[in-house]
Amino acid sequence: MRVDATDYARATSRIIELARAGCGAYVCAANVHMCMEAYDDPAFRAVVEGAALVTPDGMPLVYMLRRLGFPAQTRVYGPDLTLHVLAAAAAARIAVGLYGGEQTTLDSLQRIYRERFPGLNITYAYSPPFRRLSEAEDAGIVDSIRAAGVGLLLVGLGCPKQERWVAAHRDRLPCAQLAIGAAFAFHAGEVSQAPSWMQRLSLEWLYRLCAEPRRLWRRYLYNNPRFLALAGWQLARGAR
Repeated sequence: MRVDATDYARATSRIIELARAGCGAYVCAANVHMCMEAYDDPAFRAVVEGAALVTPDGMPLVYMLRRLGFPAQTRVYGPDLTLHVLAAAAAARIAVGLYGGEQTTLDSLQRIYRERFPGLNITYAYSPPFRRLSEAEDAGIVDSIRAAGVGLLLVGLGCPKQERWVAAHRDRLPCAQLAIGAAFAFHAGEVSQAPSWMQRLSLEWLYRLCAEPRRLWRRYLYNNPRFLALAGWQLARGAR
């Protein structure tokens, strides 16, 4: 699966360019979970490959990029990238939309984001139901986003649902879409983030597993060992 060598400044600049262009492109923040979803499902891999930008969200991917010819690569973490992009959107006067999460979460986020980024223009916020939408419902959502003049849409539905959603709406929405994973919950203070030292040591997965074992055990205990084995095999073959 493609992962791009980039940093916060370049990724933010790229996303703002896409928002100004109104081309409907989408951006993904990749971690081990996404890589293994792509490995297991060729259709999902095509979704990720179709992104305008795929940032290295997880430290294992950062280490792989360093070994594969980008020794200065740093992490471009989705929740932090979101804050960089919101600051840039406020400065550029780009209208922002929020899609995903509970309504109470979105209400809190609008207040938090506006306080943190003066001038930020949030024109749309919607909490979709936890079920498959009808064609009429989906068309109504598209119409609402377009009517709100959204230039940048933050989509927080969880992987792989959010990536499939942004890909399916690329040609229907004239705005840049950023799939942000758990950023909404982190920014609203509903889920705690791992300490910085655990993030640096690639132990964020352990922190989150201990916090939400019932929901995350399979993701980490099944995917992580497979990723390590496959990554080791790729490096052993000298792939670039």
